Amino acid sequence: MGALDAVAARVAGGDTVEFRPSGSSMVPLIRSRQLVAVAPVDPSKLAVGDIVLARVAGTVYLHLVSALDPARKRVQIGNNRGHVNGWTGHDRVFGICVAVDGVSRPGAAGKVRTAEPDDRP
Repeated sequence: MGALDAVAARVAGGDTVEFRPSGSSMVPLIRSRQLVAVAPVDPSKLAVGDIVLARVAGTVYLHLVSALDPARKRVQIGNNRGHVNGWTGHDRVFGICVAVDGVSRPGAAGKVRTAEPDDRP
């Protein structure tokens, strides 16, 4: 289990989590070791360009939503360099990045899931 798996479990449980991811796939939106805050998300409110914490093909990523398929309740996830990780269902989208180094991400606050963790479908 990787570090992002543990973060995903906490966010799926209803917590907003701050952590410092490493890697360069999201530069310049997120640089390696910048402090990010991820809150539980209502996947039905997502838009292309949102940064989400999601599991795709067994791996957890903090990457961009690159496409939406609302009819099938799934989103496509990719990095900020053009690589597509793949499609994943709404049940595997755990959170949305609401801030990077204390700076709020535009529009993210309105997509935070406010229901109790037991209420998640």
